[in-house]
Amino acid sequence: MKLEIVSTDKAPAAIGPYSQAVKCGNMLFCSGQIPLDPLTGELVKGNITRQAGQVMDNITAVLSAARAGFNDVLKTTIYLVDMADFAAVNEVYGSYFPQHKPARSTVAVHSLPRGALLEIEVVVAL
Repeated sequence: MKLEIVSTDKAPAAIGPYSQAVKCGNMLFCSGQIPLDPLTGELVKGNITRQAGQVMDNITAVLSAARAGFNDVLKTTIYLVDMADFAAVNEVYGSYFPQHKPARSTVAVHSLPRGALLEIEVVVAL
């Protein structure tokens, strides 16, 4: 199958040797998004709610570049530095999935790039 790289300037540029997303057939694999401002490339300062909102906005931009939306998401993985932030992240996350509820895993991690408090990746059916 042919692979297609999905990229948009409306989401942060990759900070390493990876793509924002890769399309293969009718599947889209989106790299994890951390709360970087797409214009400056800097980490969004603030609490977990603000950072979670930026992450979800970044995911929105990548999905849009692939002509997809949150209703197409099959699976998400959330990485949290502090599981005490679970409820606050869940509230922000849930606002992007009002009816459609994809499969999800949430994992506690020691640290994330640039000192981010969370990272979220998604797998999509196109």
